[in-house]
Amino acid sequence: MVARLLAELGPTVLVPEELLDKARVLDTYYVPTRYPNAHTEGAPFERYGGLQSREAVQYASEVLSFVRTEVAQRQDRP
Repeated sequence: MVARLLAELGPTVLVPEELLDKARVLDTYYVPTRYPNAHTEGAPFERYGGLQSREAVQYASEVLSFVRTEVAQRQDRP
């Protein structure tokens, strides 16, 4: 959903393809980390570790930074 929201910003906001890719990675984490029956075996904490956590936090930070910058630029315009 993050990737879709970014893509739907439309032609007025140019979202870098790399950021869209990172948003897609974040999207893949949503369901399997929230719902214990998303995997056929084991709990989500058994499938995700520090590497995925750091990656997700980094990507989310980049998305938020991009959105904050875009919002600030829009507020500065008349």
